[in-house]
Amino acid sequence: MGFFDKIKQGLKRTTDAVSEQFSDIMSTFVKIDADSLEQLEEALILSDIGATVAAEATEKVEDIAKHQRIDTPLALRCVLKDVLSDMMDHDTELHLDTKPAVILVIGVNGVGKTTSIGKIASRYVAEGKKVMLSAADTFRAAAADQLEIWAKRAGADIVRHGEGSDPAAVVFDSIAAAKARGSDVIIIDTAGRLHNKQNLMNELGKIDRIIDRELPGAARETLLVLDATTGQNAVYQAESFNKVAKLTGIILTKLDGTAKGGIVVAISAGLGVPVKLVGVGEGIDDLMDFNRSEFLEALLPPVEDMES
Repeated sequence: MGFFDKIKQGLKRTTDAVSEQFSDIMSTFVKIDADSLEQLEEALILSDIGATVAAEATEKVEDIAKHQRIDTPLALRCVLKDVLSDMMDHDTELHLDTKPAVILVIGVNGVGKTTSIGKIASRYVAEGKKVMLSAADTFRAAAADQLEIWAKRAGADIVRHGEGSDPAAVVFDSIAAAKARGSDVIIIDTAGRLHNKQNLMNELGKIDRIIDRELPGAARETLLVLDATTGQNAVYQAESFNKVAKLTGIILTKLDGTAKGGIVVAISAGLGVPVKLVGVGEGIDDLMDFNRSEFLEALLPPVEDMES
């Protein structure tokens, strides 16, 4: 299945949850007025887009309605999709155009961080690239063991030290090994949770300095892994990590297991951090490049459903 089909299947619970709300709007809809706008905002909040983003989107729909005649369900759906698309208009490409390029992966424990790294590694190996995994999460027991399993499964190289080692030292050795072996991509796993934000900032700062010194000018992505099923808590995590790391994008996992698919909009539109990859299943190929247009097409209930 392509992105649209997998996303549509994964978002079915979300679409079903908001369809009833949209149907209520459409059953009596003839124009944009205070009542229909209030119902629209409630429907958006129900999908976990979040109150702030829902209010902003509703206000934009109202502004457009003042200049256009919106008097059919199809017109309203088109305007809403355009509004949300504009609010999510960020670069979702992974920019890895140097050799080697670096992907720094962060996120709390339990969100699918190691699995996501393994799937990314598998993708690039399948494309003929040499991938180096860096087991810099030295604080969690068995983290390096899990990453090594994925390295073997994907056909990637790995550098690891003992538990409790200095993560920056692991990164240093990983870069040296990547240079020696002609690796195309270095994917760095980092500690999911340290004692406080200052510790996290210090640790990421040390890793940043190592990368800057050893690979000046290297293309770099800093990706935060979030679990879609945690809803607004994922937004809070993104806010927190974005304050201590220069995030370039989000990997959103378990999108197929949530009835709150609007969390993608909440993160992308609300925080201005693009969702670049989404997990829509357990398979090795189920971590997919994010497609904004196809996502919104799958998220919003079809007009025929709203009019039924």
